[in-house]
Amino acid sequence: MKKNYGDMTKVLHAGWKSDSATGASSLPIYLTSAYQFKDSEHAARLFALEEDGHIYSRLTNPTVTAYEAQLSALEGGVGAVAFSSGQAAFTHLITCLCSQGDNVVSSNKVYGGTVTLLKNIFSRFGIETRFVDGDHPCKFEEAADERTKLFITETIGNPLMNVAPLDTLGNIARRVGCPLVVDNTFAPYLAKPLEHGANIVVYSATKYISGQGTVVSGAVIDGGNFPWEDYPEKFPTLAVPDPSYHDINFAKQYHPAGLTAKLKASIIRDLGGCPSPFDAWFLHTTISNLPLRMERHSQNALEIAKFLENHPAVEWVLYPGLESHPHHDLAKVYLPKGASGMMAFSVKGGVEAGKKVLDNLELIGHMANLGDSHSIMTHPASTTHAQIPPAERAKAGITDGLIRFSVGIEDVADLKEELSRVLEIASK
Repeated sequence: MKKNYGDMTKVLHAGWKSDSATGASSLPIYLTSAYQFKDSEHAARLFALEEDGHIYSRLTNPTVTAYEAQLSALEGGVGAVAFSSGQAAFTHLITCLCSQGDNVVSSNKVYGGTVTLLKNIFSRFGIETRFVDGDHPCKFEEAADERTKLFITETIGNPLMNVAPLDTLGNIARRVGCPLVVDNTFAPYLAKPLEHGANIVVYSATKYISGQGTVVSGAVIDGGNFPWEDYPEKFPTLAVPDPSYHDINFAKQYHPAGLTAKLKASIIRDLGGCPSPFDAWFLHTTISNLPLRMERHSQNALEIAKFLENHPAVEWVLYPGLESHPHHDLAKVYLPKGASGMMAFSVKGGVEAGKKVLDNLELIGHMANLGDSHSIMTHPASTTHAQIPPAERAKAGITDGLIRFSVGIEDVADLKEELSRVLEIASK
């Protein structure tokens, strides 16, 4: 797949041409756990990673591989690894790169599930997370030391819609000697983190990549632009011979896709967070129209944000596409094709008024999801971020009255009518 193809061409053609056995042009769902070896020597070569091929579907599967190639092409990476969820993607990645005594520096304005994974799970294994104000890149450098293995941020923060200063963070990460990991769940196609200093991109593919609210999945895209081989003591799982896999030096043998190879051959082998072939097939299908959907999400959201900003019942609106957003200038740099469909707003009257909005929705869904083609509202303080103590939520800017709005691709006039109705109820 040529690098200079457009994104729509990439998602339509990357990863799959036709089935060599039957000539079928559509991607089949390879529902199989294992694969027939040609002979004992063939099996040995596969297990020794001396030959490409499929051994067992926890490791690789033809349907999954086609979807991964599609994701990698869209993102501009050297490889991608699909997982059973976005949480599984982060879990496998951190397990791959971090050990007891290491630390991670993360923006404090990230998804609540990411916060609790780092704070409540990995802390038990001696991996510390230092949360800093993600809007101030210098805080990352101040918090880092020689045991810092990752910087973590989100292109568009969840749920405050802050836009990360990616280029600056990338420069700091290079000085520190650690990869910059960017969760791009809110902005697939719209943002290209690997072009702006990121080394690794993470997705909850459950959201926009699916767009239908039907599957749960995640992914890690390897930028191939971090020099693992320069840091053998810091990243021994990649840059020194691996005793758990025939003493392979993944960084050297699979350069520049050493991270991809390690995740597939070793980490997912041991942790097992693989996606199902059916889910990969479904996502391969839905990603084919992702660029069109993201443009429509962005168009609708900008119009809705302007509508809410001028509504007398609304206290404030946070949407990067609005000139009033504090990071609008960053959005113009990193989100040139649109600022996604995500926004946050607060209704005058506080929590009780917000509850009236949510309890009277008819067209717009009230559920714990986002990035669906259908519009969805969520109250983070009582759902996605409820497990975070109130003081920490407040410190991160997540007020009790904040409503997260995932604007869908419905006719925008119908969304405005729904909003007018519920805001009138809430204002009484």
